Amino acid sequence: MYASTKLPRTSALFLSALLGGVIFTSCASSHQSANKALPPIAAPAPTNESSISQKAEAAPIVRSRPQLIKKAAISLTVNSVDQTIDAVSQIINKQQGDLIGLKQQQPKNDNPRYTATIQLRIPENLLESTLEQLAKLGTVDSRNITAEDVGDRLVDFQARLTNLRKTEANLQKIMDRAGSITDVLSVAQELSNVRQTIEQIDAQLKSLQNQVAYSTITLNLEAAVSSTSPQPAFGLQVQETWNNSTHSLSAFSVGLLKLGIWLIVYSPYLLIFAALVYGFTRWRRTHSPRLTQTPQSTSSE
Repeated sequence: MYASTKLPRTSALFLSALLGGVIFTSCASSHQSANKALPPIAAPAPTNESSISQKAEAAPIVRSRPQLIKKAAISLTVNSVDQTIDAVSQIINKQQGDLIGLKQQQPKNDNPRYTATIQLRIPENLLESTLEQLAKLGTVDSRNITAEDVGDRLVDFQARLTNLRKTEANLQKIMDRAGSITDVLSVAQELSNVRQTIEQIDAQLKSLQNQVAYSTITLNLEAAVSSTSPQPAFGLQVQETWNNSTHSLSAFSVGLLKLGIWLIVYSPYLLIFAALVYGFTRWRRTHSPRLTQTPQSTSSE
């Protein structure tokens, strides 16, 4: 009896221990497999101020280049204005510029020096070098450069053009789908107005871009020594005097003829005015009181 009861208890304990070991080993193996499946968590990299500053220096802020309309003016005193003009023409050709204006003024009594004003148009990137070459042609009296930033206007024009072109495309689609003649005409009129506005803004945009690409230089030249005009020959003086006198005589004759025409036209009014003056004079003579005799004349009688 005792042996039979002891044997089942021993087998039960053995089975429970075996099951506990299996469960423990299965939990351990699952924990290890889970650890193998998950990747290791990387440690956060240390951050410091030096690394942040290096990143900031590596990515600088990009700024758009200003769109400037540059105008320059320079005044020179030169030995010979004509020779300087020739030299300026050579500089313009070398710098791939254009001569847009030339004004020469001969010596006068108030300004006995020979002067000239030249308007130049030079590529914007060659403005400084051109001014340096022009300064070598004489003595610089004055020099200044002005600049106007038109970047905002250019951006505004480009944005308006983009919107107008989108509107043009939409109107074109509507026009293609329009059925009645009234709708087609109204859309066509609106499309024409949009295209006209596009052309105007596009012309203004191109004008601004051209002014930005090319700078303007105003060059004032003045001779260092006053030049006196040579005395003309005797024959030229006589001829000039004869021409002046004949011109004066013809002008005087024409003036007399015009005066005669005016008198003939207004002659009726002149005759009426003369008659009135004559009548008033006669009336005054007839109605004036007679002179009385003086007392001395009566006493003498």
